[in-house]
Amino acid sequence: MKKALLITGGCGFIGSNFIHHMRRTHPELQLINLDKLSYSGNPENLNSLKDDPYYRFVHGDITDEHLVRTLLQEDHIQSLVHFAAESHVDRSISGPKTFVETNIVGTHVLLERTRQYWIDTLSREPSFRFVHISTDEIYGTLGKDGSFFEESPFRPNSPYAATKAAADLLVRAYFETYGLPILIVRPSNNYGPYQFPEKFIPLMITNLMEDKPVPIYGKGLNVRDWIFVADTCRAVDQIMHRGKPGEAYNVGGNTEKPNIDVARELLALFGKEKSYLSFVADRPGHDLRYALNNRKIKGELGWKPTVAFREGMEQTVAWYKENEWWWKPLKERLTKESKGFWSVS
Repeated sequence: MKKALLITGGCGFIGSNFIHHMRRTHPELQLINLDKLSYSGNPENLNSLKDDPYYRFVHGDITDEHLVRTLLQEDHIQSLVHFAAESHVDRSISGPKTFVETNIVGTHVLLERTRQYWIDTLSREPSFRFVHISTDEIYGTLGKDGSFFEESPFRPNSPYAATKAAADLLVRAYFETYGLPILIVRPSNNYGPYQFPEKFIPLMITNLMEDKPVPIYGKGLNVRDWIFVADTCRAVDQIMHRGKPGEAYNVGGNTEKPNIDVARELLALFGKEKSYLSFVADRPGHDLRYALNNRKIKGELGWKPTVAFREGMEQTVAWYKENEWWWKPLKERLTKESKGFWSVS
C-alpha cells in the first residue's frame, strides 16, 4: 500500500509549491490534494502532475465532514498538512464571515475528523502528524526592535489574523486535551512562483511588465520578513518528519525590508524610474513590522533559509515573465471584479 499524505489547499500558492516539493523529494508518497478552488485556488498550478499516478486532486470543502472522513479512511492517510485558508487581509476587512467559516470552522472539522481517525488507526499509523500552517500575523505588530518567538502573545490586528490565531489555539488544544500529534508552522511573508497576482510582489511584477505604476500603502515604511517559498516548503517537510508533536515553529526568512525598499529593488530589476511608485491611502489596522526568530527550528531541526532575497526575486521575476499565460487571465478577472482587492503589503 502506498503511503498517503493529505494536503488541504494544495491549489493555492504555498500549497502547490509544497506539492511540487514533495513529488521531487518524496517520490514514494501518494499525494491527495483537497481544495475548494475558491478565487485564489488554481488547479493549473499543478498541471504538470495531472497524469501522475502518485497525485490526486479532490474538489471539495474542508468543512464537509463526510468528505474529510472518507478521504482519511479510504486513502489510509499517514499525515495531513493543512494549508487551506482564506488569507487576504484586505478581503477579511470587507468580508470577515468567510474567514471565520474557513479558517476556524474548517480547521475544527479537520481536527475532529482527524482525531477520530487517529484513534481508530493509532496502532497502524503511530507516526501520524497533523501539520497546521499558520502565519506570523497572529502575533500582531512589532516596534522598531525585537522579534517574535513561539511563546510571544497573540495580538492579531485584522479579521484574517484573528481567525488564524483562533485556529492555532484550537490546534494546540487538540494536543493538550486529546493528545492528537499536531505541529504548527508559522511562516513569514512568502514570495515566489504561483502567487496570486493581487499580492504585493506579484502585483508589482505584473504591473511593471504591463508598464503600469505599482501601489504602495502609506509611505511604504511597513516592514516584512520575506522568505522564498521553496525555503518554506523545506521547513514544512522537516517539521512534519522531525518536529516534536505539540510544538509550534517559526519559519522566518531573516530578510526584513520596508515595502518601499522591496518596490525599489523591483524597479531596479526592471530598469524603471521611481515615478512608477504610486502611494495610496493606508489600510485600517495595518501592522507596522513583523520579524520572526528562527532560533527554535534552527536549533532543533537544523533548518535555515538558503535563498537570498535578490536571488529569490530574480527567480520570481523570471517565472512571471515566462508564465504570462498563468497570471494574465487571473489579473483580468480581478480587474473585471473591480473590488479593489489589490494587496500592497
